[in-house]
Amino acid sequence: MHIFQTVFDWYMANLNYFTIYLLMTVESSFIPFPSEIVVPFAAWKAGEGSLSLAGVLLSSTAGAMSGAVINYYLSVWLGRPLLYRLADTKWAHVLLLNRGNIENAEKYFVKHGKASTFIGRLVPAVRQLISIPAGLSRMNIGAFLLYTFMGAGLWNIVLALIGYYAYDMRDHILPYLDWLMYALGAVFVVFLAVKGIKAYRKKKNAIQ
Repeated sequence: MHIFQTVFDWYMANLNYFTIYLLMTVESSFIPFPSEIVVPFAAWKAGEGSLSLAGVLLSSTAGAMSGAVINYYLSVWLGRPLLYRLADTKWAHVLLLNRGNIENAEKYFVKHGKASTFIGRLVPAVRQLISIPAGLSRMNIGAFLLYTFMGAGLWNIVLALIGYYAYDMRDHILPYLDWLMYALGAVFVVFLAVKGIKAYRKKKNAIQ
């Protein structure tokens, strides 16, 4: 348990309003980083009193907004042809971004319209990329910011409440932290393996 306990202690010690904002900015951009390992742990610290729950919600939502705005304007600036060409590069694949991801986000945006920037913030795998089709369609920036704020805010409230009340159950959770970290690590490895296999098969089929 010592390794994961050390990592956990370091992570928690460095989790503050600025790092919450920074990590959530990354999470909300095109770089894959789960908000599930940011907000609940930050809310845990709010439960123990070293942070405030309001501060956690404000910094996490501000970060989510910043990342979404980055994606929005990057899409406006690059345009669809260049964005799709970049999605086909190896660097994009390293970030788990590919043409299929963007196509799915665009289909979701077309199906649900402007409200998708609200609904999409609550949907895994769509959450980080829904700002891209919004930018490509040049959605009104005011409406985009409003819907994004509501969606990101609601999602962060859910995660924060989980972490905040989990602190009250810490005596039951901490003894199993090592196993929990192993499980999360295994899930992440499986996720990367599945993504890698899909990318390999797609590339192989394209060559054939």
